[in-house]
Amino acid sequence: MKFSYKKYGTRAVRPVIPVELSYKDRSISYEVLVDSGADFCIFDAQIGELLGIEIKDGKKEEVAGITGVIQPYYVHDIIIKIGGWPYEIKAGFLPNIAQLSYGVVGQIGFFDIFIVRFDLLKGEIDLNRRNFSKK
Repeated sequence: MKFSYKKYGTRAVRPVIPVELSYKDRSISYEVLVDSGADFCIFDAQIGELLGIEIKDGKKEEVAGITGVIQPYYVHDIIIKIGGWPYEIKAGFLPNIAQLSYGVVGQIGFFDIFIVRFDLLKGEIDLNRRNFSKK
């Protein structure tokens, strides 16, 4: 699957792709930054609330981003649909990241499902699903 980088402002382009997040009988379209430096998938708590998730009922963890500020987030089992294919993942929901307008997909829950190729000059992200055949 190929996705185009998304333009932000006059110069910045980022590997942001559309996904669908689901929990129980609710789903929502959302955009996520494909971030090879992120350890896991994390989304804004408001998105979780729209899905009907009681955010603080999840497993509490802590994260320190690039600024080093430690913040709590809450882990829940959800479905992420990428290119029409659903995947069960554990995702963190973090209050107050709505200003980014997108979530983040990282090593666990994304890079362990896909082989990812970034091509900044072409402005493309290429995703190939890993083959999980049973042996």
